[in-house]
Amino acid sequence: MNLEEIKELIRVFGRSKLGKLKVKDGEFEVAMQREGSDVVVTSAPAAAPVATAPVAEVATQTATTPAVEEISGEFITSPMVGTFYASPSPDSPAFVKAGDSVRKGQTLCILEAMKIMNELEAEFDCKILEVLVQDGQPIEYDTPLFKIEKL
Repeated sequence: MNLEEIKELIRVFGRSKLGKLKVKDGEFEVAMQREGSDVVVTSAPAAAPVATAPVAEVATQTATTPAVEEISGEFITSPMVGTFYASPSPDSPAFVKAGDSVRKGQTLCILEAMKIMNELEAEFDCKILEVLVQDGQPIEYDTPLFKIEKL
């Protein structure tokens, strides 16, 4: 694993509700566990210097992130773990925005999983009331992406 992959793994774990995570890639091994509100990262001796820098970053993020409030209503949720992209490219407009009415089959966003770009299409006609995630944000299975009103 390279440094960017480790940082991404720590970011995703920090935002998840998992209590423990252990990843082994050849001789490299990293284990993460929650203790209270902090994320503790341990790794194989050879990788210890690499994993220590991002830990402080994750602890700072979790300390400054506001508590997730309970949201009610109808939602379109993520069918997979990956990264949310609101548009087909960084310089393109978003597929949908708050206030848009969408038709069944219309592309709502792109979900990247394992370097594969998956278009998420509307399964029914609806109105987008709110986009709940940021462009480029890591997401988990069943994460609410859009608050909607069925038409």
